[in-house]
Amino acid sequence: MNKAVCPVCFHHCSLKEDEYGLCRARKNSGGTVVCANYGKVTALALDPIEKKPLKRFFPGSMILSAGSFGCNLNCPFCQNHTIAAAGGNGFKAYREILPQEICEAAVRAKSRGNIGVAYTYNEAVVGYEFVRDTAKAVHEAGLKNVIVTNGTAELWVLEELLPYINAMNIDLKSFRPEGYRQLAGDLETVLKFITRAAEDCHVELTTLIVPGLSDSAEEMEHEAKWIADLDPEIPLHITRYFPMRHMTAPPTDIGCMKELEETARKYLKYVYLGNI
Repeated sequence: MNKAVCPVCFHHCSLKEDEYGLCRARKNSGGTVVCANYGKVTALALDPIEKKPLKRFFPGSMILSAGSFGCNLNCPFCQNHTIAAAGGNGFKAYREILPQEICEAAVRAKSRGNIGVAYTYNEAVVGYEFVRDTAKAVHEAGLKNVIVTNGTAELWVLEELLPYINAMNIDLKSFRPEGYRQLAGDLETVLKFITRAAEDCHVELTTLIVPGLSDSAEEMEHEAKWIADLDPEIPLHITRYFPMRHMTAPPTDIGCMKELEETARKYLKYVYLGNI
Protein backbone atom coordinates (compact mmCIF):
# COMPACT_ATOMS: atom_id res chain seq x y z
CA MET A 1 0.00 0.00 0.00
CA ASN A 2 1.29 3.48 -0.86
CA LYS A 3 2.63 5.63 1.91
CA ALA A 4 1.88 9.34 2.27
CA VAL A 5 4.34 11.94 3.54
CA CYS A 6 3.12 14.63 5.92
CA PRO A 7 4.32 18.08 4.77
CA VAL A 8 3.52 20.08 7.94
CA CYS A 9 6.83 19.97 9.80
CA PHE A 10 10.44 18.95 9.32
CA HIS A 11 9.77 15.39 10.51
CA HIS A 12 7.95 14.67 7.21
CA CYS A 13 6.53 11.46 8.63
CA SER A 14 6.06 8.75 5.99
CA LEU A 15 2.81 7.02 6.93
CA LYS A 16 1.07 3.83 5.92
CA GLU A 17 -2.73 3.79 5.57
CA ASP A 18 -4.38 4.75 8.91
CA GLU A 19 -0.98 5.35 10.52
CA TYR A 20 -0.50 8.45 12.69
CA GLY A 21 2.55 10.69 12.60
CA LEU A 22 4.87 11.52 15.47
CA CYS A 23 2.44 14.28 16.48
CA ARG A 24 -0.45 11.78 16.93
CA ALA A 25 -2.75 14.37 15.35
CA ARG A 26 -2.24 13.71 11.62
CA LYS A 27 -2.71 10.43 9.78
CA ASN A 28 -2.77 8.82 6.35
CA SER A 29 -6.37 8.48 5.25
CA GLY A 30 -6.84 7.09 1.76
CA GLY A 31 -3.38 8.15 0.62
CA THR A 32 -3.64 11.72 1.97
CA VAL A 33 -2.33 13.00 5.29
CA VAL A 34 -5.25 14.63 7.07
CA CYS A 35 -5.81 16.61 10.25
CA ALA A 36 -7.16 13.90 12.56
CA ASN A 37 -7.82 16.30 15.44
CA TYR A 38 -9.99 18.72 13.42
CA GLY A 39 -12.68 20.13 15.71
CA LYS A 40 -11.75 17.77 18.54
CA VAL A 41 -11.43 20.12 21.50
CA THR A 42 -9.96 18.89 24.78
CA ALA A 43 -10.03 22.21 26.63
CA LEU A 44 -11.99 25.45 26.31
CA ALA A 45 -11.58 28.17 28.95
CA LEU A 46 -11.58 31.93 29.37
CA ASP A 47 -8.07 32.92 30.49
CA PRO A 48 -6.25 36.15 31.28
CA ILE A 49 -4.14 37.10 28.25
CA GLU A 50 -1.07 37.15 30.53
CA LYS A 51 -1.44 33.37 30.99
CA LYS A 52 -0.55 32.65 27.34
CA PRO A 53 1.91 34.32 28.25
CA LEU A 54 1.49 37.67 26.51
CA LYS A 55 2.51 40.75 28.47
CA ARG A 56 2.37 43.43 25.78
CA PHE A 57 -0.73 42.47 23.81
CA PHE A 58 -3.97 43.93 25.23
CA PRO A 59 -2.83 43.54 28.87
CA GLY A 60 -5.62 43.06 31.38
CA SER A 61 -7.95 41.44 28.85
CA MET A 62 -9.32 37.90 28.69
CA ILE A 63 -9.13 35.43 25.82
CA LEU A 64 -11.06 32.26 25.05
CA SER A 65 -8.47 29.49 24.97
CA ALA A 66 -9.05 26.34 22.91
CA GLY A 67 -6.89 23.23 22.75
CA SER A 68 -6.97 19.85 21.03
CA PHE A 69 -4.45 17.00 21.28
CA GLY A 70 -1.07 16.15 19.80
CA CYS A 71 2.38 17.72 19.53
CA ASN A 72 5.32 17.25 17.16
CA LEU A 73 7.97 17.54 19.88
CA ASN A 74 8.70 15.15 22.75
CA CYS A 75 9.62 17.25 25.79
CA PRO A 76 10.18 15.15 28.94
CA PHE A 77 9.09 18.15 31.07
CA CYS A 78 5.81 18.93 29.23
CA GLN A 79 3.20 20.48 31.53
CA ASN A 80 0.29 19.58 29.23
CA HIS A 81 1.44 16.06 28.34
CA THR A 82 -1.98 14.51 29.04
CA ILE A 83 -3.24 16.11 25.82
CA ALA A 84 -0.05 17.16 24.00
CA ALA A 85 1.37 13.63 24.14
CA ALA A 86 -2.01 12.02 23.49
CA GLY A 87 -3.87 11.19 20.31
CA GLY A 88 -4.10 8.53 17.66
CA ASN A 89 -6.47 5.59 17.73
CA GLY A 90 -8.54 5.18 20.85
CA PHE A 91 -8.13 8.70 22.28
CA LYS A 92 -11.65 9.92 23.15
CA ALA A 93 -11.11 12.68 25.74
CA TYR A 94 -12.50 15.44 23.54
CA ARG A 95 -15.73 16.95 22.29
CA GLU A 96 -16.36 17.96 18.70
CA ILE A 97 -16.88 21.68 18.11
CA LEU A 98 -17.14 23.45 14.76
CA PRO A 99 -15.05 26.58 14.04
CA GLN A 100 -18.19 28.73 13.90
CA GLU A 101 -19.27 27.46 17.31
CA ILE A 102 -15.99 28.56 18.88
CA CYS A 103 -16.36 31.92 17.17
CA GLU A 104 -19.87 32.31 18.56
CA ALA A 105 -18.65 31.40 22.06
CA ALA A 106 -15.92 34.04 21.74
CA VAL A 107 -18.45 36.68 20.72
CA ARG A 108 -20.71 35.80 23.67
CA ALA A 109 -17.74 36.14 26.03
CA LYS A 110 -17.07 39.74 24.97
CA SER A 111 -19.20 40.86 27.91
CA ARG A 112 -16.64 39.20 30.20
CA GLY A 113 -13.70 41.07 28.69
CA ASN A 114 -12.90 38.56 25.95
CA ILE A 115 -10.95 39.87 22.94
CA GLY A 116 -10.84 36.70 20.84
CA VAL A 117 -9.51 33.14 20.70
CA ALA A 118 -6.15 31.63 21.65
CA TYR A 119 -5.09 28.28 20.15
CA THR A 120 -3.12 26.71 22.97
CA TYR A 121 -2.68 23.85 25.51
CA ASN A 122 -1.47 21.35 22.88
CA GLU A 123 0.61 22.23 19.79
CA ALA A 124 -1.68 24.31 17.63
CA VAL A 125 0.11 24.02 14.28
CA VAL A 126 -0.22 20.22 13.99
CA GLY A 127 -3.92 20.92 13.42
CA TYR A 128 -3.39 24.08 11.43
CA GLU A 129 -6.50 23.53 9.28
CA PHE A 130 -8.82 23.87 12.27
CA VAL A 131 -6.85 26.86 13.58
CA ARG A 132 -7.01 28.52 10.15
CA ASP A 133 -10.75 27.96 9.70
CA THR A 134 -11.61 29.09 13.23
CA ALA A 135 -9.28 32.07 13.08
CA LYS A 136 -10.84 33.20 9.81
CA ALA A 137 -14.31 33.19 11.40
CA VAL A 138 -13.03 34.98 14.50
CA HIS A 139 -11.23 37.57 12.36
CA GLU A 140 -14.39 38.22 10.35
CA ALA A 141 -16.27 38.71 13.63
CA GLY A 142 -13.87 41.53 14.52
CA LEU A 143 -12.04 39.66 17.30
CA LYS A 144 -8.37 38.80 17.82
CA ASN A 145 -6.54 35.51 17.24
CA VAL A 146 -3.54 34.29 19.25
CA ILE A 147 -1.42 31.18 18.69
CA VAL A 148 0.74 29.59 21.38
CA THR A 149 3.20 27.36 19.53
CA ASN A 150 6.56 25.63 19.53
CA GLY A 151 7.21 27.10 16.07
CA THR A 152 8.02 23.69 14.60
CA ALA A 153 6.27 23.98 11.25
CA GLU A 154 7.19 24.59 7.65
CA LEU A 155 6.82 28.21 6.58
CA TRP A 156 3.98 27.46 4.15
CA VAL A 157 1.88 26.42 7.17
CA LEU A 158 2.62 29.75 8.83
CA GLU A 159 1.61 31.57 5.64
CA GLU A 160 -1.78 29.81 5.79
CA LEU A 161 -2.33 31.22 9.29
CA LEU A 162 -0.79 34.68 9.27
CA PRO A 163 -3.62 36.52 7.46
CA TYR A 164 -5.85 35.92 10.51
CA ILE A 165 -3.38 35.95 13.43
CA ASN A 166 -2.75 39.00 15.60
CA ALA A 167 -0.24 37.64 18.12
CA MET A 168 1.86 34.60 18.95
CA ASN A 169 3.82 33.32 21.86
CA ILE A 170 6.52 31.05 20.45
CA ASP A 171 8.64 28.69 22.54
CA LEU A 172 12.38 29.00 22.03
CA LYS A 173 13.30 25.94 24.04
CA SER A 174 17.05 25.98 23.55
CA PHE A 175 19.56 27.94 21.53
CA ARG A 176 21.67 24.88 20.70
CA PRO A 177 20.87 22.48 17.85
CA GLU A 178 21.77 19.55 20.11
CA GLY A 179 19.36 20.85 22.74
CA TYR A 180 16.52 20.75 20.24
CA ARG A 181 17.54 17.28 19.07
CA GLN A 182 16.95 16.05 22.64
CA LEU A 183 13.34 17.16 22.24
CA ALA A 184 12.86 15.72 18.71
CA GLY A 185 13.02 19.27 17.38
CA ASP A 186 15.08 21.48 15.08
CA LEU A 187 16.45 24.89 16.09
CA GLU A 188 16.77 26.28 12.57
CA THR A 189 13.11 25.52 11.81
CA VAL A 190 12.02 27.48 14.90
CA LEU A 191 14.28 30.46 14.15
CA LYS A 192 12.89 30.73 10.63
CA PHE A 193 9.35 30.52 12.00
CA ILE A 194 10.00 33.29 14.55
CA THR A 195 11.63 35.52 11.95
CA ARG A 196 8.69 35.24 9.55
CA ALA A 197 6.00 35.57 12.23
CA ALA A 198 7.58 38.74 13.61
CA GLU A 199 7.16 40.41 10.22
CA ASP A 200 3.36 40.24 10.32
CA CYS A 201 2.11 39.94 13.91
CA HIS A 202 2.94 40.68 17.53
CA VAL A 203 5.43 38.08 18.80
CA GLU A 204 6.56 37.22 22.30
CA LEU A 205 9.00 34.40 23.07
CA THR A 206 9.24 31.98 25.97
CA THR A 207 12.30 30.05 27.12
CA LEU A 208 11.70 27.50 29.86
CA ILE A 209 14.90 27.27 31.90
CA VAL A 210 15.44 23.53 32.27
CA PRO A 211 18.52 22.34 34.20
CA GLY A 212 21.06 20.92 31.76
CA LEU A 213 19.11 22.02 28.69
CA SER A 214 18.69 25.80 28.68
CA ASP A 215 20.25 27.13 31.90
CA SER A 216 23.58 28.29 30.49
CA ALA A 217 24.39 32.02 30.73
CA GLU A 218 26.48 31.71 27.56
CA GLU A 219 23.54 30.20 25.68
CA MET A 220 21.23 32.96 26.92
CA GLU A 221 23.77 35.54 25.72
CA HIS A 222 23.64 34.09 22.20
CA GLU A 223 19.85 33.82 22.30
CA ALA A 224 19.27 37.38 23.49
CA LYS A 225 21.69 38.76 20.90
CA TRP A 226 19.85 36.89 18.14
CA ILE A 227 16.46 38.19 19.30
CA ALA A 228 17.83 41.75 19.57
CA ASP A 229 19.15 41.57 16.02
CA LEU A 230 15.62 40.65 14.92
CA ASP A 231 13.94 43.28 17.13
CA PRO A 232 15.12 44.35 20.63
CA GLU A 233 11.50 45.09 21.59
CA ILE A 234 10.36 41.46 21.22
CA PRO A 235 9.42 40.42 24.79
CA LEU A 236 11.20 37.38 26.23
CA HIS A 237 9.61 35.32 29.00
CA ILE A 238 12.22 33.41 31.02
CA THR A 239 10.20 30.75 32.81
CA ARG A 240 11.12 28.51 35.72
CA TYR A 241 10.97 24.75 35.22
CA PHE A 242 9.24 22.47 37.72
CA PRO A 243 9.34 18.64 37.70
CA MET A 244 6.76 17.26 35.30
CA ARG A 245 6.08 14.24 33.10
CA HIS A 246 9.36 12.25 32.91
CA MET A 247 11.68 14.83 34.52
CA THR A 248 12.34 14.68 38.26
CA ALA A 249 15.18 17.23 38.58
CA PRO A 250 14.40 19.91 41.20
CA PRO A 251 12.99 23.29 40.10
CA THR A 252 15.39 25.73 38.49
CA ASP A 253 17.49 27.67 40.98
CA ILE A 254 16.15 31.20 41.54
CA GLY A 255 19.68 32.62 41.41
CA CYS A 256 20.16 31.07 37.98
CA MET A 257 16.89 32.58 36.79
CA LYS A 258 17.91 36.06 37.91
CA GLU A 259 21.35 35.71 36.32
CA LEU A 260 19.77 34.77 32.99
CA GLU A 261 17.35 37.67 33.30
CA GLU A 262 20.27 40.08 33.76
CA THR A 263 22.03 38.59 30.75
CA ALA A 264 18.96 38.97 28.52
CA ARG A 265 18.34 42.54 29.71
CA LYS A 266 21.68 43.61 28.27
CA TYR A 267 20.14 43.21 24.82
CA LEU A 268 16.34 43.21 25.15
CA LYS A 269 13.94 45.91 26.30
CA TYR A 270 11.30 43.58 27.77
CA VAL A 271 12.32 40.54 29.82
CA TYR A 272 9.90 38.82 32.21
CA LEU A 273 10.53 36.10 34.79
CA GLY A 274 7.78 33.49 35.05
CA ASN A 275 6.81 30.76 37.56
CA ILE A 276 8.92 32.40 40.28
